[in-house]
Amino acid sequence: MMLATLITLCVALWYLAAQLLRGESDVDWYLATLPCDLPAAACSASLGGARRLTLSIDAPGGIRALDPLPLRVEVTGVDAQSVRVDLIGRDMDMGLHRFPLEAEDGGRFEGVVQVPICTESVMAWQAEVVVTTPEGRLGSRFDFSAKRSG
Repeated sequence: MMLATLITLCVALWYLAAQLLRGESDVDWYLATLPCDLPAAACSASLGGARRLTLSIDAPGGIRALDPLPLRVEVTGVDAQSVRVDLIGRDMDMGLHRFPLEAEDGGRFEGVVQVPICTESVMAWQAEVVVTTPEGRLGSRFDFSAKRSG
């Protein structure tokens, strides 16, 4: 009985620590506009009013684990100070994979990310895009799949 209690306590503490490290409590989340077919086409989300964010992934052959993955986020209608992308395993906890993007001209942010390898031949992922503005943080989530390299 004590072992079961100890295991339950450890799992609860791990979950709490994972949530605190991700720091999403102050993000206003918005739904992605459907259909969204990354990487075949860019995906977008309305952030309320004329505010919009668009995510593009440059992977013409598809997304593969461990391959460098250039991506671009364009933000319109709001003064974006910074943008980051977190890659989250949808069906399996794969840890925190956070990538800050570099600011370019005209509300464009670019960077290269890398999808971690998984034991599954095809893994379901989610790209959480978080935009920091003077008024607070805004975000949206975009689903995609990655194939295991090799």
